[in-house]
This record gives sequence, structure tokens and C-alpha cells, in this order.
Amino acid sequence: MDRPVTPRIAIIGAGPSGLSQLRSFALKESAGEHIPEIVCFEKQSDWGGMWNYTWRTGLDEYGEPVHGSMYRHLWSNAPKECHEFADYSFDRHFSKPIPSFIPRETFREYILARAEQSNIRRYVQFNTVVSYVDFDSEKRSFSVQTRHLSTGKRCIEYFDYVIVAVGHFSMPNIPYISGIETFPGQVIHSHDFRDARQFVERDILIVGGSLSAEDIALQTFKFGAKSITISYRTKPMGFKWPSKIEEKPLLEKIEGRTAYFPDGSTRQFDSIILCTGYKHHFPFLADDLRLDTNNCLYPSQLYKGIFFQNQPRLIYLGMQNLFFSLSLFDCQAWYVRDVLLGRTLLPDTSKRKEDMLAWKTREEQLEGKEESIDFQTSYLKNLAEATDYPLTDLSLDATAATFKIWVADKQSNIINYRDKPYTSSITGTKATICSTPWMETQNVSNAGSS
Repeated sequence: MDRPVTPRIAIIGAGPSGLSQLRSFALKESAGEHIPEIVCFEKQSDWGGMWNYTWRTGLDEYGEPVHGSMYRHLWSNAPKECHEFADYSFDRHFSKPIPSFIPRETFREYILARAEQSNIRRYVQFNTVVSYVDFDSEKRSFSVQTRHLSTGKRCIEYFDYVIVAVGHFSMPNIPYISGIETFPGQVIHSHDFRDARQFVERDILIVGGSLSAEDIALQTFKFGAKSITISYRTKPMGFKWPSKIEEKPLLEKIEGRTAYFPDGSTRQFDSIILCTGYKHHFPFLADDLRLDTNNCLYPSQLYKGIFFQNQPRLIYLGMQNLFFSLSLFDCQAWYVRDVLLGRTLLPDTSKRKEDMLAWKTREEQLEGKEESIDFQTSYLKNLAEATDYPLTDLSLDATAATFKIWVADKQSNIINYRDKPYTSSITGTKATICSTPWMETQNVSNAGSS
């Protein structure tokens, strides 16, 4: 891949993956190295991406789709020790051990503190939405059209590289359910779920069978729903649910308030919450630049899970189904930085294709969560060993072991798994036990406390 002498880089999105990319370059600059010109476009008024909670749903004050899916009482659903920055530990930030499971506000604080420390806000243009990106073959650069939301000012700029860091948990996947248009109660997607307290004493139907269905079922149970029925498409989650929560195969139809299930049973509901996942959605990209994938561990169009095969100057961060998150974003960002600085050279098209096929073939042979965790661990090792990101194989193996323990803990006790402490593979610190069990915690006032 030819590199311009003085490249310009556009980063779309200042959420966790975009911030990782900015930090990777800022560290080199602070060490006295020359870095490219970087502009990060963020449509929200602050950085944080998905971790910016808003009460709004649908459209924001500028008529743009609301990006975030955070709800008021959300807590991490995996140990913080599995999502720790290798170069900025929880110990370093909080100066004391804290519990393994933390509320969204505490997690956001941790992510943004590293960003503030890196002095990278200067790269970000806030309230700026990217409306269209195309590659100009004559100029051999990307045309990036933007609009400033508060002023309405439109602009076209040219960049040598474009890094897409918008995530893939923002555009709801909404399946059709026969008769749902006759349902007289509330129907929402998990993207618009904001507060479990509105479902007190309601009979709730949750459609879906993955993490959002699991967590929203627990949230609504915790805050006093009358009953929760989880209707799954492929297989039940199989947890030891309390009596108010049950799992049923995917419903066949709805008539009025009544849902009909394949076992011949029926139930009446007050509310329906669609926990049916998200689509990879890039309406601002030209058709030939759009990644086309589902939620998998290795998108087939991306070399190293990052570089768009048909146009490797187009880079996607965080497009995988995630076990690891913050450390994955960092590993990808450091690798991207080294490619763009010329420290790492991309192979030719055929060798990239061969490497991508090897990873994809391996992914297709995976069985169960433990093998999937091992796959993503190997992926991070492959990226980290090629850069100076301070994440070791030993640390990654320890984190993978923690993930597997967490999976077993949920199977053992889905109600109280968040009360267990885990040990950091970065610092060796064991988390404290929260003074209030998660099921009894009604607010976020004890954020970061023990």
C-alpha cells in the first residue's frame, strides 16, 4: 500500500475505538516523532461514543439518529478485569481496588480519563456528522463531506486514509413478527430501552437470546416487573432463572396482547422489548466502501480484521463480535498506527486474501464460547506481538481464563454473578466485593466504591 509523504487521516467517531486510535498516535508525538495530520469527526457534543448516556431515543436535537443504547441503570456485564487497558490500569486510575462489576458512569470515567491524559481532544471536531465518503481515483484520496450540526456549515475535505470507528451497536435489527402491528402495548427495541422502572408490575415479552436479552431480563426483574418471558430464536440461554423469568421458543404470532408459542401455549403481555441485535450500518460510505458483514469474530472483507481488502486505505475498527473490547481496540489501533507510519507493511492482495481465509476458516470451525474466547485471544496476540502495545501473551491467556470463569459463573448463578471479585491480569490486584449486592443496588451513587 503506497503511503503519501505527508498523509492526512480522517477518523470517524470519538468513541472507545476512535480514542484508542488517537492515543496511539499521540504517544508517538509526545515522544518527539512526526505523525500525520489527523482529524476526528464526532457527531455528539462530547466523546465517549456508546458510553454517553442520553434519555433521548429515536432522533437527537438535530434530527440525527441517536447513537447510544445505554440505559440508566446499566452495569458492566463482564468483569472489568477483562476490559482493562494494558497501559492504564484500573489501579492507576482509582488508586485503590474496586469491585469487578461497575456502573456505566464509572466505566465511562475510566475510558475518558485516559483520553484526557493523552491530550487528544485537540484532534476532535465535535457536533460534526460525516455525511458522505467516497474515494476519488484521480486524486487518489478520499472525499469526506461533513456538516456541523449546530451551525449547519458543510465542508468537503480530502484525506489519504479514513478510519471508521463508529461501532456496530447502534442500528437496530428489527425482525417482523406476524401480528405485531395489532399489539396495543409498548413495543421497543433494546436500543431505545432507557429505564427498567417503567416496567414495574408489567408482563414483558423479550424477543432475543443473547446478551441484551439476558441483561434486560435481569434489569426488569430487579426493578419489579411482574413477569418476563424470553422468546429465543435458536436455543435457550439455559440459566437458572428465578420463577418470574422463563424461556420459550420463538413466538409464532401475536393477536392483540396474546402471543402464541410453538408448544401451543399462549401468554398475554403488556410490553414487548426486541433484543434482536444490531446491523453493521455505514450510510455515509459509498456503496463500494461499505463493509458487509454480520456480527462475527472475523469479518471476511477485512485483512487482520481491520483493513478493507478492496481498498486498504479504508480502515475499520472494532467490527468484531466482542469478548475483549478496550484491549482489542488498542491492539487494532496500534497496528493501524504502525502501518500508517510505515513500520509495518501490508502484504499484497493475494497474501492478504490467504491470511483472511485462514482466519475465517478457523472461525467457522469453532464450537462453543470457550473456543470463541481462545480464537479472539489468538487474534489479539497476533496484533499485539507486531507492535509495542504492552499486552503480553501471558496477560492475554490470563484474561481468557477469566472470561471462561465468568461464563461458568453466570451458568451457576445468573442473579448474583456480578457480586464475585476477579483478579487483574495487568496488575495482579484482586477486586473488592461491593458492599451492596448488585440485585439490591438501585442507583449509581456507589460508583467505584467497595
